Amino acid sequence: MKNKTSCLPQEAGARPSRCPDNSAFKQQRLPAWKPQLTIATVLSSFFLAGAFCLSVGICLILSANSVTEFQINYSDKCSECSKLRENTSNWNKECHCSVNFTLKEDMLGDVFMYYGLQNFYQNHRRYVISRSDAQLLGRNVNIEKSYCAPFTTYRNGTPMAPCGAIANSMFNDTIDLFYNLNSSVVQVPLLKTGNSWWTDKNVKFRNPKSYNLSSAFAGTARPPYWQKPVYLLDEEDERNNGYVNDDFIIWMRVSAFATFRNLYRRVRRVRQFVDGLPAGNYTFRISYNFPVTKFKGRKHVILSTVAWSGGSNPFLGIAYVVTGAAATLMGFVITAIHLKFRKKKTYFQK
Repeated sequence: MKNKTSCLPQEAGARPSRCPDNSAFKQQRLPAWKPQLTIATVLSSFFLAGAFCLSVGICLILSANSVTEFQINYSDKCSECSKLRENTSNWNKECHCSVNFTLKEDMLGDVFMYYGLQNFYQNHRRYVISRSDAQLLGRNVNIEKSYCAPFTTYRNGTPMAPCGAIANSMFNDTIDLFYNLNSSVVQVPLLKTGNSWWTDKNVKFRNPKSYNLSSAFAGTARPPYWQKPVYLLDEEDERNNGYVNDDFIIWMRVSAFATFRNLYRRVRRVRQFVDGLPAGNYTFRISYNFPVTKFKGRKHVILSTVAWSGGSNPFLGIAYVVTGAAATLMGFVITAIHLKFRKKKTYFQK
């Protein structure tokens, strides 16, 4: 075996050595810190982490409980429309229903309207990938090479815009809210823009470039389950039309669970609704288009306020409380073990 030689400074003109440079970094002479895990540091870490998680969890739970929420299942209340939608041949027939309800207390602050679906699975692998991101960016692409099949083209070769199963199954119920004030009925003003994420609205979705939307989508056809083409989703506001429509953008962000809710509208705080929704009698007027009977689903409409931590969802607070309780309990367990074996020289012997 060859003897190991130390890396010594080389003489002038000598052959270059393979030894690392004589620096603190390459010779591993940098200062280092090695934590000393004493019983005091370990117990303080557990108890501090437990106290922090418990305090944060309690604050999140109290914040979630302060949110006012009202929910109505209108699948059964609109049973006649539901039976009409069971037959696919009635797709072009309109059906409307009304649901009356009473708010017993004021909903102060910003009020959000959601639609909720139950037993609707969006997490299937083929469903999740059934879209063309290039098409949604307004590019002229061959969607037959995408994952949109079988919702790509019609038999005559006309491409669908937008293509894919996600877009084809878009929620298309129309929900209006009315406030019954004494003998008069006042429609609650609702905002249908500004509900999607900024990155989705300005980065991930674009309309094809043209002098108007109808010409931009010339040569394409609506998905088979849609009642109108994509460039007529919002005829009142062209900035909320086509691929950049807020309702469409929100629907294209699929859910991981079978029961979910999506933001539909926001109450515009004007006139008697400047502080939110006052207590009283209200009516939901619904244009029933989205069938749920065949997959044993349910549809809900939810009115909710928000707090600094978000909506009425205590899951994060409960998770913090459970984590804090586990850390505190582990601290007490370690304390008990230390008190029991502290007179011995070692805790464990090999």
